[in-house]
Amino acid sequence: MCGITGWIGFARDLSAESRTLWAMAGCLGSRGPDDRGIWLSRHAALAHTRLAVIDPPGGAQPMTAEQDGRPLAVVVFSGEIYNFRELRRELESRGHAFRTRSDTEVVLRGHLEWGAGLPDRLNGMFAYAVWDVMTETLTLVRDRLGIKPLYYFPTDDGVLFGSEPKAILRHPAVHPELDADGLRELLTMVNTPGHGVFRGMAQVRPGSTVTFSRNGVQHSAYWSLAARPHTDGFDRTVSTVRELLEDIVARQLVADVPLGVILSGGLDSSTLAALAMRQADAPVRTFAVDFRQPDGAGTADAPFVAEAAEHLGLDHRDLVLDSAALAERGLRAGVVHARDFPLGLGDMDNSLYLLFRAVRRHVTVGLSGEGSDELFGGYAWFQQEEALRGETFPWMASQGQAGGPSFLDPDLAGILDLRSYTTVRFKEAVADTPRLPGEDRHEARLRQAAALFLTRFLPMLLDRKDRLSMAHGLEIRVPFCDHRLVEYVFNVPWRMKAHGGREKGLLRAAVTDLLPPSILERRKTPYPMIADPAYEAALRAELESLFADSDAPVFGLLDREAARGVLSWRLPPEHRGVVRTVLETVLRINDWLRDYKVRLVL
Repeated sequence: MCGITGWIGFARDLSAESRTLWAMAGCLGSRGPDDRGIWLSRHAALAHTRLAVIDPPGGAQPMTAEQDGRPLAVVVFSGEIYNFRELRRELESRGHAFRTRSDTEVVLRGHLEWGAGLPDRLNGMFAYAVWDVMTETLTLVRDRLGIKPLYYFPTDDGVLFGSEPKAILRHPAVHPELDADGLRELLTMVNTPGHGVFRGMAQVRPGSTVTFSRNGVQHSAYWSLAARPHTDGFDRTVSTVRELLEDIVARQLVADVPLGVILSGGLDSSTLAALAMRQADAPVRTFAVDFRQPDGAGTADAPFVAEAAEHLGLDHRDLVLDSAALAERGLRAGVVHARDFPLGLGDMDNSLYLLFRAVRRHVTVGLSGEGSDELFGGYAWFQQEEALRGETFPWMASQGQAGGPSFLDPDLAGILDLRSYTTVRFKEAVADTPRLPGEDRHEARLRQAAALFLTRFLPMLLDRKDRLSMAHGLEIRVPFCDHRLVEYVFNVPWRMKAHGGREKGLLRAAVTDLLPPSILERRKTPYPMIADPAYEAALRAELESLFADSDAPVFGLLDREAARGVLSWRLPPEHRGVVRTVLETVLRINDWLRDYKVRLVL
């Protein structure tokens, strides 16, 4: 895993722009703590920060392919290609010679051999940029599910790009501006594919390429979800899922650095740990989060984590976090900087950030269970008619979120009209959902829900996981997001996915011999929140002090009295998360507006 950034300028000479390029790369230092490099030419400047995972001695970037001493193409690559060995053998049979053992060189040589056909051959998580020296063309490519981020900012004579917005914002021609649509994206959970939030910025859409040349910009999709009839019976479906998972985990265990599994004691992470143990010649290292609470109690995950570790014979560590530290303003600022945006999952982001920092002291690569709930139907929303029949995204229907926060300035709320924006984006997402002719209405609704989760909700979680892990130079791999598994399970009928009347019944059936009954039967529980009431008290105190700061930038967005009213809320413990979400939202937005010096253009 690495950080990539660059600058293409067709109307100027970039060969002397090393200072700017180094500054852009410097913003991505945590993504690549092991090495960094730049490549400059008249119209292209590329930079790379490296986290060495495969072939540490030989995989330095930017990497060039040459002929007769002249460069043909240059690549900067972030991610992992899990089938790079097969592709390397095929390329060698076609006459390509390799200097390294890295997957980066396979991408570079594959681009020369197959051009636009390369991404479809790749199994992995990736974001990369290739500069074709002969045609003066830049190609940006992103993996199918959007596991690895890739942003770009078109200019008058070319483009700037980077793994994270902060690298682009470091360029002197770019200013952190937020227009109405950017603010709408921040204040809702629609996650429009390709939207970059900052004015003028965009993301390469998952499963897509963007090409820049003197002739302009071209967008192309090489992959999308597709609806196909599922003809396998249940037993064959179970065995196919198991075979795929075994192959996926085996591929994703390949690394030249220490590797482990993030363990929660739930079905998904325990499955990954169990499959990893079958491939390993020593106990697999696993890590779980726990909190130091005033009463000494741990999280609800703790007993299941312990049972999984004992049953599977894992080399396990509980990483205990101090709940008092989770309310520190400096930690929140670090999380906002890692994500480049203010909104997220509150204290769950804080604890995940600290968890990954602790994990990185032991391993460089971790496997995690993201994607399973979206793919196998693990969320309660799949069971709720209100969510399935609603005219908005399922994760917003049951929580009344379509209208956005209730504490916005009334004039601003009128301008943004978040409810209408959400409706438009929902209809666009529904229109993109693949359909299967003849499918009954209920099955079609569930297919639609699965597509919405895979194309809108999951990318939010993947971005969160990428940013918070790479802030510490930790590579997180997500086996359930392998496109082969996604393509297969997406088309499995719901009656098979919910085998036995249980959420994720198909996955349970596929791994029934691997796990103890308590974990096989365990219902989904969310990532643990902090139960210590001192955390909320600290947030309340900080918001109270914020009202005394007349220059706090967040008050340009808020109905001050509505926001102050939050301080008087005294909800029962089961609804404590609602209060905390509002408190955290206001404080994070204020931090972000101040620290990033964001200018509103409404």
